[in-house]
Amino acid sequence: MYAVVEIAGQQVKVQEGDRIRVSRLKAEAGASLTLDRVLLVSKDGETSIGRPQVDGAAVEASVLGHGKHDKVTIFKMKRRKGYRRKNGHRQPFTELRIDGISA
Repeated sequence: MYAVVEIAGQQVKVQEGDRIRVSRLKAEAGASLTLDRVLLVSKDGETSIGRPQVDGAAVEASVLGHGKHDKVTIFKMKRRKGYRRKNGHRQPFTELRIDGISA
């Protein structure tokens, strides 16, 4: 059984027991979340597609913690002009464990 859920503007395919990283959410570590924006549910070969959401479907998740992804380096340069800029960015994330899918 799997589901496609919208979390923080991103669509994620999840199964029970999965550990996923999504954009930082305002939730404490150890808290449990109910994700009700379920767009698709597939169970035993039966697929339910929502318009835009599947009625009565929900995904239970636990917040494992927060962190930052690896650094992405941004380098800008214009040749022969002496223009060089180096910058970096680390995107914050929340790690979730999918506890169950109800449809």
